[in-house]
Amino acid sequence: MGAASPILIVDDHELVGSALALNLRAEGEDATFAPVRSAAGVLEHARRGVPGLIVLDLDLGRDPDGNRIDGARLVAPLVELGWRVVILSGSSDAGRVGAALEAGGFVFVPKHAPFPALLNAIREARAGRSVMPPGRREQFIKLYLDRDRERRDLHARIGKLTQREREVLALLAGGKRAHAVADHFVVSLATVRTQIRAVLTKLEVGSQLEAVALYRKAAGI
Repeated sequence: MGAASPILIVDDHELVGSALALNLRAEGEDATFAPVRSAAGVLEHARRGVPGLIVLDLDLGRDPDGNRIDGARLVAPLVELGWRVVILSGSSDAGRVGAALEAGGFVFVPKHAPFPALLNAIREARAGRSVMPPGRREQFIKLYLDRDRERRDLHARIGKLTQREREVLALLAGGKRAHAVADHFVVSLATVRTQIRAVLTKLEVGSQLEAVALYRKAAGI
């Protein structure tokens, strides 16, 4: 990465982003803070200039329509545009960090790291060096891939259910018992019990409790 290539700071916290850019400029870097308005806006800003190093917060707040801006989803298109991505995150969700690294992120730095450590990580990344301990990147990525496989397996199992079976499971997950489910659909208790058995078979679990736990996990509740 050439000495003249820029550093772009993308963060929804203006104080952090501006401070990083100001300190880097004081060191002679071509550093700019880009206020976040939308995911498309971040990519458009990145397209306008010569690719360099981008410091990207994974948690970028919400756009004007109230949609969450997920920095992890921006990593792959930014890498495709030629940017080297330094990932910042204050989140404790290691799976999201792994997703961003798997998408091509160069290095991860916790956002709560001391300010001098953030600056040092950016300088090192600028020079093509990672401050992450050996093997740490692989640990993050493995965690993400394991979770992704589990999620896809879970949704595949849920996908085997018929519409009515999913509705029955949703009511069970909402705390209703089989009698109440039968009353809700105006069917016999025997019919509901048959549907519950089908749900357990398709989800490959041995109890309603397990089925409900899987449903809640798939639904993120």
